[in-house]
Amino acid sequence: MLRHRWDISPRRAIALQRELAARVRIERISGQVRTIAGTDCAFAAGGKRIVAVAVLCDASTLEVIASANVEQPCRFPYVPGLLSFREAPAVIAAVKRLPNRPDLLMCDGQGLAHPRRLGLACHVGLWLDLPTIGTAKSRLCGRHRPVGNNRRCRVQLRHKGEIIGAVLRTRTSVKPLYVSVGHRATLDDAVRWTLRCARKFRLAEPVRQAHMLVTSLARKDRPLVSTRG
Repeated sequence: MLRHRWDISPRRAIALQRELAARVRIERISGQVRTIAGTDCAFAAGGKRIVAVAVLCDASTLEVIASANVEQPCRFPYVPGLLSFREAPAVIAAVKRLPNRPDLLMCDGQGLAHPRRLGLACHVGLWLDLPTIGTAKSRLCGRHRPVGNNRRCRVQLRHKGEIIGAVLRTRTSVKPLYVSVGHRATLDDAVRWTLRCARKFRLAEPVRQAHMLVTSLARKDRPLVSTRG
């Protein structure tokens, strides 16, 4: 598993991203996927603290099995392209608090669809050594053709001659998601599981549940604890 210090300079963080990107494994998800965890985070106290949530769902029914959350001080400055150094420690801690290790992890953030090919989903996936997918609501880099208006329509997201992700319409006439590999998955895996988990809404259900919970928690001025769903 990956281990490194988080309290480093932005210059060192950029260099580390380039080193770690080479360790991301693009391979078909192996084994049966019985549980999927979704993660999201938000900031509180004027951006001085971060709240992260992980929600564990049944892969067949998408029902919530359990959830966990953490609140930590923000120890890394806001630097575009280096958000994983700001968010990943809390996200990783929340996933580790789940009662069971998920078979698949879905992060609200970029995976390989990152200028240095190491978005939040890659960083978290490497650290936890889990099959991981990045599902982002907006584009960080790359270009793509217009995507069709119907559910399941997709186009390639390209950057510097590489396919770094897919622009995927999960609901008809609703804004698409930017889907990419995080770790130990293929882009086809990422698209397939995103569609399987986005049955009624734009977001994949595990990520949607995490988003709703973290939004609620970030608005409340009280201690955060792990919970069972």
